[in-house]
Amino acid sequence: MTDALEPMGGGASGAGATPWAEARSRLAIPATPVLGAPGALLVIISGPSGVGKDTIIDALKRRARERDYHFAVTCTTRGLRPGEVESVSYYFLDKRQFKAMRDAGGFLEANEVHGHWYGTPRAEVARALAAGRDVILKIDVQGAQVVKERVPDALLIFVVPPSLETLFHRLKTRATESADELELRQRNAAIELARQDDYDYVVVNETGQVERTAERIDEIVAAERIRNVDRRIAI
Repeated sequence: MTDALEPMGGGASGAGATPWAEARSRLAIPATPVLGAPGALLVIISGPSGVGKDTIIDALKRRARERDYHFAVTCTTRGLRPGEVESVSYYFLDKRQFKAMRDAGGFLEANEVHGHWYGTPRAEVARALAAGRDVILKIDVQGAQVVKERVPDALLIFVVPPSLETLFHRLKTRATESADELELRQRNAAIELARQDDYDYVVVNETGQVERTAERIDEIVAAERIRNVDRRIAI
């Protein structure tokens, strides 16, 4: 199956090991469910577009902690944006590659969002949990619910803006979408915010306070780890 996953434009050029060649081994699909180490958590960070999920993830990566996280890399069919790096920001696949991996059971969840497909590679999550790492997934509202159904012990954290007006302002100022895409994201954001009661925790990402948001997420994860020291998550 993984032999069919060829790199999307430019992902495998040059001599020796490439980012895509290394990624293929990490995406190899386990034949049977994998049991995580005792106490290892699967943490889902979700929220509407423009709430600052990527910025929060970056802040979490900078924070020092006794037990560091594994930040799972998502697969997507959308193109690279300025500053993104293959196999670091996302695994960039074309639609044929994505479908082949999905049909083989390679995703913990896979959804089409704003015209592009996104999926969480099951192998990477399973490997990290088995090694005793707490895994952080940044996925959309649809995907979060799918993972919760498949992995009931997953911890769901929903990030919200101070207000809907603030969220719309953030979407407009980042200028990464066309007018039609922006309108779609604004409509979807209002719908997604209504789903926050489905989550275990809701965290407000105040403007200019991303470090505090990251700190709050760390506090939640630490508290949940203490409560569930013997629990093992199956992927």
